[in-house]
Amino acid sequence: MPQPYHAPPRASFLQKLGPGGAASMVLAVLAFLGLGGLPWAFCLWQVLRGTHGDELAPADAIIVLGRQLVQDQPTAVFEARLDHAEALWRRGLAARIFVAGGTTGKARRSEAEVGRDWLLARGIPIEAVLLEDQSQHTLENLFNVRAEMRKGGWRTLLMVSDPLHLARAKATAQGLDLDVRCSPAVEAPPVRGSLAWWQRAAQEAFLLHWYHTGMLYSRLIKSERQLERVT
Repeated sequence: MPQPYHAPPRASFLQKLGPGGAASMVLAVLAFLGLGGLPWAFCLWQVLRGTHGDELAPADAIIVLGRQLVQDQPTAVFEARLDHAEALWRRGLAARIFVAGGTTGKARRSEAEVGRDWLLARGIPIEAVLLEDQSQHTLENLFNVRAEMRKGGWRTLLMVSDPLHLARAKATAQGLDLDVRCSPAVEAPPVRGSLAWWQRAAQEAFLLHWYHTGMLYSRLIKSERQLERVT
């Protein structure tokens, strides 16, 4: 049976789109324009609500979603995610931490490898850190981790990212039938309420709208090739 499409390492924007990606993006833009921005406004509300995260509870694993490196080093956003995951692990909320993210941009190492080394340097034992180092974006992060969760017989996942990313990440995880709770890395830049923060919120709202549009489009046309990537 053919495997679902996965973008290659250091994928371009077009390569990351995959089957149906371009069509769903066009439909998302048309829906945004045709409905006077209402779908985007609703998604913005979801993004802002998602910054508060979920009630914390013990889980089988923590997942730190990857972030593109700069000169093979973690950005402040990625470090804030890793720092928060470390704190949750030390509180005993999960026995293991997945660090997700493949080789993206101009990096020579994967996001997961760099994140693992960051955690090990902070004293996390190597047996507690698991890598997902093949993905190019959030959907692939979660798709690949789901496979590892199933192999390990694990079900519940505590997902860590910066606050504005969590609504889209949670929607993606739920689309993949993952049992997730979210915990925001509140120290991650940009500063809450700043211009950069609102710009990121607006961007995330459109990306979430695009995700919902793509899911609906795939279901309406009953495309198995597209649905196997997102469900």
